[in-house]
Amino acid sequence: MSQPAHGVTLASIYQARARIAGQVTRTPLIRSQALSRRFEAEVFLKLENHQPSGAFKLRGATNMIRALLDQHGDESLARGVTTASTGNHGRAVALAASRLGVPAVICLSNLVPDNKARAIEALGAEVRRVGRSQDEAFEEVARLVDEEGMTLIPPFDDPLIAAGQGTIGVELIEDQPDLDRVLVGLSGGGLLGGIGAAIKGLRPATRLTGISLGQGAAMWESLQAGHPVDVEEVESLGDSLGGGIGLGNRCTFALVREVMDDHYQVSEAAIARAMVDLLADEKMLVEGAAAVGLAALDEHGIDIRGERVALIVSGNGVALETFDRARALAKSR
Repeated sequence: MSQPAHGVTLASIYQARARIAGQVTRTPLIRSQALSRRFEAEVFLKLENHQPSGAFKLRGATNMIRALLDQHGDESLARGVTTASTGNHGRAVALAASRLGVPAVICLSNLVPDNKARAIEALGAEVRRVGRSQDEAFEEVARLVDEEGMTLIPPFDDPLIAAGQGTIGVELIEDQPDLDRVLVGLSGGGLLGGIGAAIKGLRPATRLTGISLGQGAAMWESLQAGHPVDVEEVESLGDSLGGGIGLGNRCTFALVREVMDDHYQVSEAAIARAMVDLLADEKMLVEGAAAVGLAALDEHGIDIRGERVALIVSGNGVALETFDRARALAKSR
């Protein structure tokens, strides 16, 4: 069988699972009584907020760093690794690098909340604030790679990153083999693409639903255009879903087009309600990006009656002041 252009296969996902074993948590998949009753379905929550780094990104970062060390030896990363991140990927790279004995510099735009920057620094990485967008932060990353010999660990657009995130899909099907639908937050496409490659390889009948922000959604606009495009980044409760996909995207744009069955955008008000509902019903304080699956079910009235459905609770990186803003917005609607 020929290798797909995007480079992500079921075999590469199983290879990723072997690499990250013992470094990454096999997260629980729990049935939500409240949501199952509300939507007349069997609704499950995949708790990636239980990862040591607080989000799913630890899977891809660990897989890539471990693969580079295995392939090229410790000296290949002696100058360290670097990336630009809206927060969760930065924490993941910081933790994975620390565990594997590799220096790390994480570049953040000035839109990233301070709590996420502090969390990265607490893991031993250096944080550099650059510009007002992830693209501007990446300019510093490019300099570190070109001038200082550091190695880029991209947030999403790499087969090793997507394969690492795809291990979630393997766990989903192992825990619930008859899933009818999985709802996944969609930004750069590493999470949805990796999960989709696993699910479509194991159970093609399972429907994969992508959820993007209502504004500043680069993947949404790129899919509409048929090619990667630039979109102005905006502040959002779902800030982890912000940022571009790269005009030279080489992996995730094609992968998302291949595996995604349907796609919705959600408003700030819907994200706010979902964040509040998850705290009230599930006692989970999660970031906006982790709540977009529930937001889409609510806002768009997606009919899942009688289905077995999984929502990816992708991370817990939310500041209390951000949650207070979400609660105020939810009350005003």
